[in-house]
Parts: sequence; C-alpha cells; structure tokens
Amino acid sequence: MSWRLTNDLDEFATAAGDFLSARPVQHTVFLTIVDALRRRGLRAFGPSDPLFGYWRTASGAVDGVFLRTPPHPMLVSAVPPEAAEAVPQASEVNLPAEAAEILAAAWQRRTGHRPAEGRRTRLYRLESLTEPSPPGRARLATPADRELLMEWHEAFYAETGGEGFSGLGDVIDDRIGYGGQLIWEDEGRPVAMASHSRPDSGMARVLIVYTPPADRGHGYAAGATVAATRSAQATGVTEVVLNTDAANPTSNRLYQRLGYRPVEDRVILEFAA
Repeated sequence: MSWRLTNDLDEFATAAGDFLSARPVQHTVFLTIVDALRRRGLRAFGPSDPLFGYWRTASGAVDGVFLRTPPHPMLVSAVPPEAAEAVPQASEVNLPAEAAEILAAAWQRRTGHRPAEGRRTRLYRLESLTEPSPPGRARLATPADRELLMEWHEAFYAETGGEGFSGLGDVIDDRIGYGGQLIWEDEGRPVAMASHSRPDSGMARVLIVYTPPADRGHGYAAGATVAATRSAQATGVTEVVLNTDAANPTSNRLYQRLGYRPVEDRVILEFAA
C-alpha cells in the first residue's frame, strides 16, 4: 500500500477514473479539474505542471487520490487512515475534515508541531429545489458581457479570499460558450451572476455566485443560484452540487433555504517550512 506519484495526466485519469466517477458528488472538484486540464492544458491553473497521486491497496485497487496544480493547495480525496498519514509533503493541503485530523496528528507526532487550520469549505448537494421570487430574471451571458464578468469574478476572489487563476478570461469564454454562465437582471440591469460546470459523471457544480455590494439585499443571489441550478439540470445531470465557505453564515443559510443539503466539510492545513 503506497502513493503512486506521476506528472502524467493520462496515467492518473486511467488509474483513478473509476474511483472518481463512482462518487461524483464528493469528487466534483477533481472531475472538473481533470476535465479542464485535458481541454486547456496542464498549466491551466498556474505556471507549473501538476502533480498527481493515487493510493493503491494491497489488492491493487485505487482507494484515494490527490492532485496539485501549483500554486494552489494539494487537493486530497477521502482516503484510508494510513494513506492520510502518508500524504506527500506540501505547504498547503486541502482534504476532508476527518482525513485532515489524521494528517495533522501524524504531522504533530513526527515534528512536534501541529499544522495550522486554514479555510474550511462545505460541500452541498441539491435535494429538492425551492424557487424564490426576487425581482428580475435570469439570462445566459454573451460575449458582450465578458468585461463585466471579468470585473465581477475579480471582485468575488478579492472579497472571499479565494484563489484566482491564470486564464480567467478563457474560463469565462468557455462558460459562455457551453451555456454555463448566467446573469440576473432587474429591469434590464445586470445585478448578479452565477455559473455551473460542464456535466461530468452525471454531476454539475454551481460556481461563483456573486452580487455587487450595492445590489445586495434583494434576493438576486438566490435567483441567480436557482437559475444556474436549473441550467445545470437541463444538461441531464442527476446531481447538482456547490461549495461554500463554512464560516459564511449568509451563504450557508441561503443554499439550505434553496434546498441544498450538507455533504462534507473540507479543511486546508497549512504547514510551516
């Protein structure tokens, strides 16, 4: 039982594909990252090639994976305890809360120091959608919206402390192209946005729900979220999911009010040099 490390996307996808597609809700981010790397190239998320890993059991079955797209944290799936303890060293590791505790305890035993806990995120799965009634309506974004969408995405990342990435314009263009970028308008004026990923393994993820500060308090984010959810469902997926900052009570209340239910928490562990 050990981690197999590789820089070969095809090797990783072949070895880990069945493991990832068997639980598309929990593996939503892995699936969309692998898809993006295939379509946009290995440096889609940063200046360096990714590193992939998969954990093989004694029988040879894959029972855990990780991927790292520098400079972003290493992303680790749910793994057996022995795999969590043996996760390769990185400055930041993003993994399920249970595995994070195992890795943190193992690190403390080895070094005498406990890694710091960074951002905690919560994965939600749609159970039954509740339709709000905010003023306005949704429409699909067009290339004419690109400049506004760039501005709003940059504001979203600055406000949330989330991680932007290179090629943001290409990502927006792609979402517009496949019909995954939506804008909420009130009396013809854009007031909010939301998007969804391409369908993969029967799953799509709602992404980047944002309302500029001056337009908050009118329910626009709820309308945009529902519109993105409906758009994702129209692609034929059976599961719609989303991630949020676990420390943000406003967004967590909103998504639960709309019919999303918590699945798991993930934690970023930060390791001193």
